[in-house]
Amino acid sequence: MLNDRIEAAWIDAFAAVFDQCAVRPGDHVAILSETQSRSLNVHLAELALLRLDARAFHVVVPTQPPSAPVPVRSTGASQALGGQGPAVTALADSSLVVDLTVEGLLHAPELPDILARGARVLMVSNEHPEALARLVPDPALEPAVKAAVKEVRAAREMSVTSRVGTDLSVALAEARTVGVWGYCDRPGTVAHWPGGVVVSFPARSSVNGTLVLDAGDVNLTFKRYLERPVTLRIHDDYVTDIAGEGTDAELMRRYFAAWGDRDAYAVSHVGWGMNPRARYEALAMYGQRDTNGTELRAFAGNFLFSTGANEFAGRYTAGHFDIPVRGCTIALDGRAVVEDGDLVGGEGP
Repeated sequence: MLNDRIEAAWIDAFAAVFDQCAVRPGDHVAILSETQSRSLNVHLAELALLRLDARAFHVVVPTQPPSAPVPVRSTGASQALGGQGPAVTALADSSLVVDLTVEGLLHAPELPDILARGARVLMVSNEHPEALARLVPDPALEPAVKAAVKEVRAAREMSVTSRVGTDLSVALAEARTVGVWGYCDRPGTVAHWPGGVVVSFPARSSVNGTLVLDAGDVNLTFKRYLERPVTLRIHDDYVTDIAGEGTDAELMRRYFAAWGDRDAYAVSHVGWGMNPRARYEALAMYGQRDTNGTELRAFAGNFLFSTGANEFAGRYTAGHFDIPVRGCTIALDGRAVVEDGDLVGGEGP
């Protein structure tokens, strides 16, 4: 069990990332949190910003009561702000927003208004700071992720295959592709820490085929390594069949169905992890309270498959799965960028 006390090395880690985000003396930096945020990280953010002589201030909002039919985890669609105009204005008027909400602002409806005025947003994943400190962004990730984003944007199709039976096709026309390397240093941009991923949000009716989740793959909504295989059949973006025996398949069937929302079954984004320092086995080392699983989204060579909201396809839902899949070959217009779970031309996991 990790202790929730301030460690000097953790302040160093937060200060290093804020420096990568171009925080300079005198900058107005908002620390956004909610009443259920991890207080240790809120405190570390404040101390690190003061060390950099930034003019830090807090925006703290009450955590909204649950409204979903099931527990919600790791959506990147925080409801904490609840459309509160004065809070949004304060965030938009800052140089940097340090996002310490539980779910994060990535898909929050207020994010466009915050970015439009030039503020940049660093989502600090709801991890124990020990994990964050291990994964202070490596500047070498930035050019690598940017190059991958460029490759995806130039391609017409992504294909994903595996030795256990995955055979998935993703049309990339009109897809929105983004990359994250762990920090943001330009106005109007957003990043999350830990980073090291490239993901595409496909347009409507773009994803078809079969995705086989093998034992050892990860369902991050449940923070669980799969114990038995689960096969997903996907037609025009929607999961139409969930085949498999045992707990993993049953959990997925029940969670999908609980939303009563067809869009919960649809593909949100697809991509791959690029961070060679992120560890697949890390989920086994932390209690569920101490991890949000972002490290596993980023470990090098995983195929990151996600269901749920995809605003670029006109779909909005709080139902969400993030599933890093090992051992896949990912090809762009027939050219492999990940082969059997290893980055092509780069360091594997």
